Amino acid sequence: MTDRAAEIAANLADVRDRIAAACARAGRTPSDVRLLAVTKTFPASDAAILADLGVLDLAENRDQDAAPKSDEVRALRPGVPVRWHMVGRLQRNKAKSVARWADEVQSVDSTRLADVLGAAAAERPTPLDVLLQASIDGDPARGGCPLSDLDYLADHVIRSSELRLRGIMAVAPLGMEPAAAFERLAGAAQQLRALYPTARELSCGMSNDLEEAVDHGSTCVRVGTALLGGRGLASP
Repeated sequence: MTDRAAEIAANLADVRDRIAAACARAGRTPSDVRLLAVTKTFPASDAAILADLGVLDLAENRDQDAAPKSDEVRALRPGVPVRWHMVGRLQRNKAKSVARWADEVQSVDSTRLADVLGAAAAERPTPLDVLLQASIDGDPARGGCPLSDLDYLADHVIRSSELRLRGIMAVAPLGMEPAAAFERLAGAAQQLRALYPTARELSCGMSNDLEEAVDHGSTCVRVGTALLGGRGLASP
């Protein structure tokens, strides 16, 4: 094992311990919380190491980085069933490219974006999994759909045969305590599930606040820094 692989393995063990401890406190099972490794700014070799360690859900936030990186990882680890997730704000003109490499898009925040993604996903053999990105504080500058509009957006998404609604995603707003933010988000997630039973996923919690997210029902934590360290050198 290389030094880098050993470093990532140790970090992964720490993150899994944190998830397990948080689940124990919340009375939950660790297997109910999916670890999504955010590999943005890090090279494909790091993504390949994560795959070797059994982390097969990988996330990127920029199409121009993710498209070549996913190809490179596929070449490095042929046959390994890595699932790629788009977690960043998505420009509509990037939808066609994203639909080619992403297995799931966690940042659908408007009907217009849903429409172009649905059209792009028509070329895929299977529907594209999507999460609605919620804005907990309603600030449009950071992206996301206001909580009060989630039902309308969800209804629009499920009308597309090319998209598959899986749940909601959000980031705790700056200046708001994560626990308070995730409590508000959990209420919105519960309402959404009641109307759309397939929308089971609640993606919230990152390196600094995954414990609070697990405590409020997160089923997917998006972890980058705690796994890979500070900002890395992106692959060409």
